[in-house]
Amino acid sequence: MSLTTPTLDDRHAEGDGARLGTAPPGPRPGAAVRYPELLRFTAEVFATRGLPAARARTAAEALCYGDLTGLTSHGLVNLTRLYLPLLDEGRADPAAEPEVLADRGAAVLLDDRRALGLWAAPAAMDLAVERAERFGVGLVSVRGATHLGCAGFHTLRAARRGMIGLLAANCGRQRIARPPGGRVTMLGTNPLSVAAPAGGRLHPFVLDMSTTAVPTGRVRAAARAGQPVPAGWLADQQGAPVTDPAAFDRGDAHLLWLGGEPQTGAYKGYGLGLVVEVLGALLAGAGLGPEPAALTGDGRPSGRDDDIGYLALAIAPGTVRDGAEFAAQAAGLFGTLLDCPPIDPARPVGYPGHPEGELAERQLIGGVHLSPARFRELTELAGACGLTPPRPIGAAAAEEVTA
Repeated sequence: MSLTTPTLDDRHAEGDGARLGTAPPGPRPGAAVRYPELLRFTAEVFATRGLPAARARTAAEALCYGDLTGLTSHGLVNLTRLYLPLLDEGRADPAAEPEVLADRGAAVLLDDRRALGLWAAPAAMDLAVERAERFGVGLVSVRGATHLGCAGFHTLRAARRGMIGLLAANCGRQRIARPPGGRVTMLGTNPLSVAAPAGGRLHPFVLDMSTTAVPTGRVRAAARAGQPVPAGWLADQQGAPVTDPAAFDRGDAHLLWLGGEPQTGAYKGYGLGLVVEVLGALLAGAGLGPEPAALTGDGRPSGRDDDIGYLALAIAPGTVRDGAEFAAQAAGLFGTLLDCPPIDPARPVGYPGHPEGELAERQLIGGVHLSPARFRELTELAGACGLTPPRPIGAAAAEEVTA
């Protein structure tokens, strides 16, 4: 594949700009849409697929969180590419009611029964928080789940209630990464998120990471933009580096682990991926990546992300120490990191969750930025669903983007 030179629109259309600090200075092409307007439209789309209003609203909040915080590879780009197909193909059930399989007070086992993960995972985290309020710790183990979007959206719910939240989710039986030295794919991206209050008025700490070098959304965003990816993200059948992101969806490349090669730390990413598999799926009895069926693979990505398992954990610090002292020490921890002298004054030191929180504050005031391609896609979707499309800020903006 010959990669074309990306335009300004392509280069900044998608990606994790808040985290990486890659947003260009000055005006950006596209449209700014008020956050409530974006939620209104997205919730209405989910409602057309049979989701009850409250659940459609929660699903919309979870999906729009990606665009609000700059993690656009996990935002509205996935509405037509992932979540509507899940519902339209029957792989996610809009009317599903998660079933309690075991309740031990501080620990609960649920079967999500193919409920849309964008609303079911927040519900599981809220249940974990509720149990942590009673027992100090709340553990909700879930099987039968579907794709749940940004893991950080869910753990942030715990942090905003003064707790530490953890979410570990496997990818069901989807296999896109090989064990170091292995010939066949065995595991998914297996995301892990931890969130905690940062004390004072600081943005909460929110770590949200795949245990592979990058999530698949980053690879696909590069493919849509016509950009090569760095060596260390993908490898071919023989283990040689691949920089053409489209090779992944062609089945000609697999994801590498966080750390890249064994000599640069791949076993750490692989080990973390297995930690997530144990906590998220093995505990719950969900679908596993490393099952005997995986051994029949040919080295290419295989399987589907059905029967996902995840763990939602909440810890109430006030049950083991004075809550006010915890908050004060947290403010000292994260405030000290922000005070660290930077090498480049234009790129101050932060921590996971801080740049996303800063961007979210700005976009809640000035509107959530959508690339021209994304805005056009949502406008076309509105027509197909018989809905009012999201209205950009300013009539001139609407005319410019839809022209």
